[in-house]
Amino acid sequence: MAHYAIGDIQGCFFELQQLLDKINFDPATDQLWFAGDLVNRGPHSLETLRFVKALGDRAVSVLGNHDLHLLALAYGQSSKGRRGLADVLEAPDRDDLIDWLRHRPLFHHNERFCLVHAGLPPQWDIDTAIHCAREVEAVLQGDEVEVFMGQMYGNEPNLWSEDLAGWDRLRYIVNCLTRLRYCDSEGRLALEPSGPPEDQPQLIPWLRFPGRKSEDREIVFGHWSTLGFVAENGCYGIDTGCLWGGQLTALRLDGDMYRVSIDCPRHCQPG
Repeated sequence: MAHYAIGDIQGCFFELQQLLDKINFDPATDQLWFAGDLVNRGPHSLETLRFVKALGDRAVSVLGNHDLHLLALAYGQSSKGRRGLADVLEAPDRDDLIDWLRHRPLFHHNERFCLVHAGLPPQWDIDTAIHCAREVEAVLQGDEVEVFMGQMYGNEPNLWSEDLAGWDRLRYIVNCLTRLRYCDSEGRLALEPSGPPEDQPQLIPWLRFPGRKSEDREIVFGHWSTLGFVAENGCYGIDTGCLWGGQLTALRLDGDMYRVSIDCPRHCQPG
């Protein structure tokens, strides 16, 4: 039995199949963790969703910001950014796929590793991350999902407090788990910059924030293609830019950890 985490696919279905062939994936015994952003901008989001859904309990996929964007489109709370998603929205099994997607977790863990799409703010320990993720998951899986989709977007509030409540609290949680790359020196979220750390010397990558409360656990994350593969401070970044002509990466999590990657054609131009 092998256990792999796989970086952002964003609809690059055939590249995923090539990577699974390279690691000799056996759906009867092996386990896959997907770091989110299964869909969007790549050419085969529909095929990717159907494939991961069909894996059943052999796969765990946390929600990424592009997965949430698909949900917002499906619930009529966004009209922008349909590129790569029209096939899903018009598919005969659309409702089943959307229902399956909204029941995916925002945070997953076992006794050693944690899986999140983007990151954790410095004020959260792992128990707080689990609790906060479950708050949003309950809304996504409940009757208020459509209303939530309309309240989800925005960059405020940008600083954690246990006193946050209502949509502000849920929006902050979603932004951490699905959008976070940088914080300022006070631990506020800086959500707009997306480039590599050398381009943002005034900001701190979340995984390098001094004294962050989650530093006692190993965390696997995606979302940050300009950072590329990293393994530092107990954190493993595995979005290696498949969509942009980089690589698609699998990180073996059981036994001796190692990385397996394949080169990918460019499906999307920056900007």
